Amino acid sequence: MTAVYELDTWPWLTGLSRRYGRTVTLGDVPGEVWDELRGLDAVWLMGVWERSPAGLAIASANEGLQREFRNALPDLSEKDDIVGSPYCVRRYEVDERLGGQSGLRTAREELRNRGLKLILDYVPNHVAPDHPAITEYPDWFINGTPDDLKSDPTGWFEAGDRVIAHGRDPYFPPWPDVAQLNAFHPGLRKATVETLKSIAEQCDGVRVDMAMLFFNDIFVRTWGDRAGPKPAQEFWPEVIKALPDGFLLIAEAYWDTEWTLQQQGFHYCYDKRLYDRLAHESADAVRAHLRADRGYQDRLIRFTENHDEPRAATAFGPRNRAAAVAVATLPGATLWHDGQFEGRRVKLPVFLGRYPDEQPDNELKAFCEKLSRLKVNTGEWQLLDTHDVLAWTWQNDGKRHLVVVNYADGPARTRVRAPWWSDEKPQWRLTDLLDGRVFDRDGRELADAGLFVDLPAWGFHVLEVE
Repeated sequence: MTAVYELDTWPWLTGLSRRYGRTVTLGDVPGEVWDELRGLDAVWLMGVWERSPAGLAIASANEGLQREFRNALPDLSEKDDIVGSPYCVRRYEVDERLGGQSGLRTAREELRNRGLKLILDYVPNHVAPDHPAITEYPDWFINGTPDDLKSDPTGWFEAGDRVIAHGRDPYFPPWPDVAQLNAFHPGLRKATVETLKSIAEQCDGVRVDMAMLFFNDIFVRTWGDRAGPKPAQEFWPEVIKALPDGFLLIAEAYWDTEWTLQQQGFHYCYDKRLYDRLAHESADAVRAHLRADRGYQDRLIRFTENHDEPRAATAFGPRNRAAAVAVATLPGATLWHDGQFEGRRVKLPVFLGRYPDEQPDNELKAFCEKLSRLKVNTGEWQLLDTHDVLAWTWQNDGKRHLVVVNYADGPARTRVRAPWWSDEKPQWRLTDLLDGRVFDRDGRELADAGLFVDLPAWGFHVLEVE
């Protein structure tokens, strides 16, 4: 798998409904729309599960969220546009308003017919406050006391005769619309396996929300004695070994937990560290990051945008295309986000079911579509020893590619030494796969001095070398 495309399912379907002048659900997306995704490897339909009425009520009453909603959608309709959080899951059943179970089956078949895998969400840490398990299996949750509720009403809520914790991580205040599951409870671990097995019948893989929160040590740091005795076995190895072979697991990962998650069985982990370096740091910091072991890098998923991050056109500014070239041509997988290609600038809160109207950047769209479908990052990869630019090579089945990125705000004129330059070949032809330019270069000059590149600020080449 190389390229994953994230669709924010609800606003995406709303946009299609407006485009076609009728209600579009997962079961009747026009074939031409699915055709637009050809050439990618997988589609992540973010937010298909049943959303919580209780969570929606909490979000609708939250003044801070209301400000966010109106900043994103100045013409917000509270009745029509606020649909609830996709990470406040009431049941792992496809929301009927999106097309239900039959609609998802149709969508999966359409994707499969085009050679695309289907990725869905799984949220291990928490569920909606009206999830059936809260009343049926309250011991699966972090339980408190009436004194806890009295002293910290934002951290706890009443559920029948129980006091249940709101979900959180160790560093931020609780999320008011979700209930905290107990990673240490054996019943919860068994239920997780059964839920994931059910999901595995409906798709080819899952993106696991905040996967590292269920590490034993992180869970103890968050909940202490309230979680009960720490199990001898970590959560994820116990769960993953029970899942079907070939079921793809992508971990949302932070706090330098990527390697551990890979060792515990995840196929890919978010590379948030690379995102931060591309967004805020220099080429030297990016280069240092890329010196990691190849086996580790092959199991990272790189991105410059997703539903949690600001829009790339806003966050990266003039470095947007250069960063995109980097993530698309490095080892591992690449995650693209709906609206990124068109240069959308408004980050939509996940509670909303409609995108604001924005003028698309058609030139950027053509560039990103071409870039996302390049298949250069397979085979033998080598990071080149350069200082003024970022550069790496790929060799696979006799094909050679050279990527050069000037990740700086000024021009770069330098020499790049690739491992294959040789004066035994009198001439080399280099074709830029992004803009079509062709460069013929003398073999002796390349062998002696390397390839001379002259790139503007944030400029780049993706070269096929013959």
